[in-house]
Amino acid sequence: MTNLDLYAKAEHLLGIEDATEALYDLYRSELEDYKVKTLLDVGCGRGGFMRRMISDGVKCKGVDLSSVMVQECQEIGLDAECKDLSEVEGTYDAIVSIFDVLNFMDKDSLTKFLDAAAQKLNDDGIFIADINTIYGFKDVAEGSMSNDTDEEFLSVDAIFENDELHTKFTLFEKNDDGRYTKYQDTIVQYFHKIKFFQNLSSLKLVDKQTFSLYDTEDKTLLIFKKR
Repeated sequence: MTNLDLYAKAEHLLGIEDATEALYDLYRSELEDYKVKTLLDVGCGRGGFMRRMISDGVKCKGVDLSSVMVQECQEIGLDAECKDLSEVEGTYDAIVSIFDVLNFMDKDSLTKFLDAAAQKLNDDGIFIADINTIYGFKDVAEGSMSNDTDEEFLSVDAIFENDELHTKFTLFEKNDDGRYTKYQDTIVQYFHKIKFFQNLSSLKLVDKQTFSLYDTEDKTLLIFKKR
């Protein structure tokens, strides 16, 4: 099991449903200003945003590196694949990466990802993503939490240092025989300064909005066009 698949198994215990819905509302409102007919959701998860945009008449495709997430999308009839952005065919009016997808990449990987995003955009296309602010990492994400049900127990411990957030997920899942299976892995996220996004060769940062998702100004929305 990859660490992303472990995250997928534990996501419902994290208490992020309201935050996810708030982000969907924000992205949807931003896209209303553009004539979007086709959309690519990178890091599509279980397809919640695609379902919203499909209801608005937009043709949507999703990609995610978690096979667990992609399988759930496919089971409800969504066009989703487990592949890297660079492997996606065609171009789109809009590309979105929702819920700090960009923070899961170091600078080298992020540069390649953003170059690939530019290649998958139509000439007048728009790319929207959100990232954590330094406050979002240090004062919101860092720390410990736990949650449990009759069948599961999740513990999360996050430490932020040297512009990296290391989050250890420990999940215990009850089996039919009453015993528990333990899953454990660490996910790393990286803090990126706005200056990095202002100096891209393939994308132009046309707007940025710092907003409050969990706490005061813990997130920044980035809006790009092709150069």
